[in-house]
Amino acid sequence: MNTFANSLSMLRDPAILKFLLTGTMFSLIISVVAVLVSIAYGSVLAMLRNYCVTKVTGVFHWIASIYIELFRNTPLLFWIFICLVFCPSPKFMDRQMFGLSSVNNKLLFKASVALILYTSGVIAEIVRGGLNSVAPGQIEAGKSQGFSMVQIMWYIVLPQAFRAIIPTLLSQVITTIKDSSFLANVAVIELMARTKQILSVANRYNGTNTINVSDVFVLFGSAALIYFVINFTLSMTVRMIQNRRRSTSTVLRAYGGKYEKNIGHASAGRRGKKVILSGD
Repeated sequence: MNTFANSLSMLRDPAILKFLLTGTMFSLIISVVAVLVSIAYGSVLAMLRNYCVTKVTGVFHWIASIYIELFRNTPLLFWIFICLVFCPSPKFMDRQMFGLSSVNNKLLFKASVALILYTSGVIAEIVRGGLNSVAPGQIEAGKSQGFSMVQIMWYIVLPQAFRAIIPTLLSQVITTIKDSSFLANVAVIELMARTKQILSVANRYNGTNTINVSDVFVLFGSAALIYFVINFTLSMTVRMIQNRRRSTSTVLRAYGGKYEKNIGHASAGRRGKKVILSGD
């Protein structure tokens, strides 16, 4: 028990708490940036796969399909190591930033590229589901008004598609936050990497001059708790949006049924009137 108490005492150290919270902030920033870039890139892939079906544009359909299936059916860690070897880093990363050396900044950039490439393949299928939920008549209506295909996508189809997939996109944000922990294998800035760093020097802070098993439970348990709080909050947000959408749909169906019923009664009344008039 004394050893466990010593391990818990590390969490009362302001320097360790600041170090962990900074790692949490960077994990969230990396995840949000990855999701935003992946939404833009994945939307393009989804549209190429969905609408490039002619002989001229069919090659783009196959390129998008191969990309999506390749990244969706292979592990993220594999692409992190591929990007570490083959992905070039821009020159502006070749300097100290965020309290990291130029080497660590390059590793972080390459690992983040892998996260974006992987996530964009998943989001592309989510967006494609939203595109398929939009009635084909919407595109035909846009063409009849003289809109180009780009204008139809931007002003008509994509707004409806994204409205339909908001809960699924938020769920993917949760997954991306958890996937960002894979960056700990190469980067030293996000939450899981910083937890490992603290564990490697835990003997300096726990007062026992040794690294104990309880240090592992305390530090990684704290990281797990942080992930849980963030992701559970997002999960509750997703459920709230879904419940609100169900409530709205129920109200609309109720009003729609009432409207159709009133129209039916009115039509029957008009038909009855016609019959009476014809009888006279």
